[in-house]
Amino acid sequence: MADNYAPDVEAKLRADAAEVVARYPNSRSAIMPLLHLIQSVDGFCSPRGITLVADVLNLSRAQVSAVATFYSQYRRHPNGEYNVGVCTNALCAVMGGDIIWDELSKYVGVGHGETTEDGKITLEQLECNAGCDYAPVVMVNWEFFDNQTPESAKQLVDDIRAGKDIKPTRGPNKAGTFKEISRVLAGFEDGLVNEGPSGGPASLRGLKLARENNWTAPQAQGEETK
Repeated sequence: MADNYAPDVEAKLRADAAEVVARYPNSRSAIMPLLHLIQSVDGFCSPRGITLVADVLNLSRAQVSAVATFYSQYRRHPNGEYNVGVCTNALCAVMGGDIIWDELSKYVGVGHGETTEDGKITLEQLECNAGCDYAPVVMVNWEFFDNQTPESAKQLVDDIRAGKDIKPTRGPNKAGTFKEISRVLAGFEDGLVNEGPSGGPASLRGLKLARENNWTAPQAQGEETK
């Protein structure tokens, strides 16, 4: 990768960065979305991206790198076009997540944090996708694919490699690429927020029962019911 951005690319990055920084009373608070912005262009927190963010925020490269190396969503080497994360935390593990991980890792030929030779898939072993009611869960670029099996997970990566659109169980009608989702995480809407369901029946079961039975949260002593 070239050491410097092409002039038009850098101009667009700086314009987008200015829009992000304007959202915060303290410019330094924009460091995290700006790192996602860099990933939306480079596919990782590149050295040239670190330099640009440091310049925009009037920080040192070391200060920016300290954030980029702390959070796991920031990559220090090129990520695959699709990040496939298999949850192997407690519930997903006992429901089959460990088996999915083992079989999928062998199937694509890479381990945790590694990328396939074609650059399509980075495989990741995740700690809790916050979708325990649909365990075992696989996430592709942080979109949910619920109730997975080794076979369905393999089909998922086959579809990615074949260039087919992949549809999350919940969320938008099509999972975006790593770069596309990074731009959303930087704070630029993709217009897909209302596509697909955000919660499924298992997640909403408690709410449904509460409404059917007219259950409400306990009132604190002395609190008036509104």
